[in-house]
Amino acid sequence: MKTINELTQIMTELVAAKGWSDTNSKRKQTPRNLACSLCIESAEVLEHFQWGETIRDKEGLASELADVMLYLLQLAAVSGIDLEDAVMRKVAENYRREWKD
Repeated sequence: MKTINELTQIMTELVAAKGWSDTNSKRKQTPRNLACSLCIESAEVLEHFQWGETIRDKEGLASELADVMLYLLQLAAVSGIDLEDAVMRKVAENYRREWKD
């Protein structure tokens, strides 16, 4: 099992290998571009539930969820956010939080 930081490093290596971090890349790794891509991929997750509550294509859904996570990891990395730390802080905050019914 990989940590979030290890997955981030793997994604960083993929981005470098594909040349997406180059200044002349058509897939510039800017926070805005990555946030847009994250939203687009998230919408593709919804397509799996568009006409029902059951998962009809588990592998397809897994692929879309992986896309969402990869864009999230990259967005955090280019924004200088330690996502592993942010997640742990948010979980701790949610344990203390009370939600109204």
